[in-house]
Order: sequence, then C-alpha cells, then structure tokens
Amino acid sequence: MTGGAGYIGSHVVRAFQQAGIPPVVLDDLSSGHRGFVPADVPFVHGSILDVPLVARTLAEHDVTGVVHLAGFKYAGVSVDRPLHTYEQNVTGTANLLTAMADQGVEAIVFSSSAAVYGTPDVDLVTEATATTPESPYGESKLIGEWLLRDQGRATGLRHTSLRYFNVVGSGTPDLYDTSPHNLFPLVLDALTQGRTPRINGTDYPTPDGTCVRDYIHVADLADAHVAAARALGEGRTLEPVYNLGSGDGVSVRQIMTAMADATGIAFEPDVAPPRPGDPARIVASGELAARDLGWRMTHTLADMVSSAWEARRAH
Repeated sequence: MTGGAGYIGSHVVRAFQQAGIPPVVLDDLSSGHRGFVPADVPFVHGSILDVPLVARTLAEHDVTGVVHLAGFKYAGVSVDRPLHTYEQNVTGTANLLTAMADQGVEAIVFSSSAAVYGTPDVDLVTEATATTPESPYGESKLIGEWLLRDQGRATGLRHTSLRYFNVVGSGTPDLYDTSPHNLFPLVLDALTQGRTPRINGTDYPTPDGTCVRDYIHVADLADAHVAAARALGEGRTLEPVYNLGSGDGVSVRQIMTAMADATGIAFEPDVAPPRPGDPARIVASGELAARDLGWRMTHTLADMVSSAWEARRAH
C-alpha cells in the first residue's frame, strides 16, 4: 500500500487489517506519519519514484495487489509547483506500474480524485461527466487513470480508480487529518484557538446560499478500497472508475452548524466574499459503487464532525 502512513492511507491500512488482508506500507513520510502505521504492519520508508526499492518490496513481501494512495495532493499548491506535482503523481505512478510489471503483480486500486472533473456544469456528477481538470493536481490524477487504462490494455493489468471529493472525520482518535488546507482542520483549529471560522460567499443559488459539496467519512472511504481490492482479487470485472459520493451533498453553513453542535462552541461564522471559480454545487452519485462494490455511506454529517473533533481533542 503506497502512502499508507497518511491520513487516508492509515485508515485504509486499518480497514485491510480488519478485513483479514495483511497490508504492507511504503511511504516516504513527506506528509504521512510513521506513528499512524500499526507496529505489526511491515513498513518500508521510501518513494514510489525508486523502482528498485518498490520492486524489492513487492518481491520480499509476496505482494499480490497494490492500493496506490501516495501522491502530492494539494490542488492549489500544484499550480505553483506543477513539475513537482507531475513528478510525484505521474512519474511516480508510472514507476510503480513498472515495478509491478517486473514482479508480476497484476492488480491495483488507484486513489484518484474528483478534481478530474474541474467545475462540472451538472447538478449530479456521474462517471460519464466530462473530465476537465483545472489544476496540475487534477490533471496528474487523470493521467494516472490513463496509465492504468493503457497498462491494462497492454498487459491485462486488473485495475480500478476511485474518485472522491472531500474526505473528513476519523475512524479512530489516533488517526486524524493534518492537512493545512482542508476545511475540517481549518475550522477546528480556528475554534480551539479562539478565532472565528469563515464562510466564503453566502449568495450562491443553493438552499442556504453557501456552497454545497460532497463529504465522505474516511472510514467509509477505506471500506471502498477494501471492497475494490477484494473484487479485483476475485477476478471480477470492474468499471475503470467509480465515484464515491453521497448523491445530495452538504452546505458549508450546515457544516458550521454541525461544528458548533459537536464542539459546544457557539459562533456565527464570518462572511467573506466568494472565491473566484468556486462552483455553487459539486455532488456525485455513488450508484455504480453501490452496484458493483456493495458500497454505501454509513456515517452522517454529525458522525463526521464529532469524530473529527474527538481526534482533534486527542492531539
């Protein structure tokens, strides 16, 4: 499992353990944490750019499939660091596939992103929605999907890519989101530091005037990776991509209200001007994932917020 020491990856590791599938983690710890990996899980400190290291890891641990979560994930920063983004996400994925081919590992689940859609012009995003990424990060994830597709055509590689939006919450208090860019950590940090969280724009054409987005609990996301890996391991035919979405979404103001309820800190968020390019609504359908992977969201917004707050207080 590449990137298994990160916020999402560490939850996927736990989910694989609970499913009785022994994981091996390879992570360069550029954004992950060694302490997020259980002591009984083999850990290799290194980069997916290092083909010999990846090949040796696959061979030494008798790996039969890969969950690829490693990557540079900050869309905004990728605009200023495009070459770094492409090296980590495109060259890194190509190198991983090279090592897999060398070692005869023939199955991979790729952690993709809803950033491949850019700003969709539909109310409900499906897998057929046009891919028009608007950042080097989104472009790099789409290229990663193409690499899997082309390798599948060339070698029979079994693969699928999971596209998802905003991952939040915590499956256990010792694992938490440490991103400096994500909404939940930003709001919780503001509240614990005595600052007032901010809403960017309140006059969007949505029920309460704030942007609506798709949020998914990290434990539900981890379960989707297990389901996809099992399906590939069983030789089942999967779609090349699946959206992991709620189908209805949550507004920023709803999140603020849930934050006040979960933390017990009453506040009225500051209102700032809307950010240029922010679409009013981005929500995806998870119907294909439900059909083929038996996947569904099991956590409510209250679950997402309360678990994030519990993990934040623990650290």
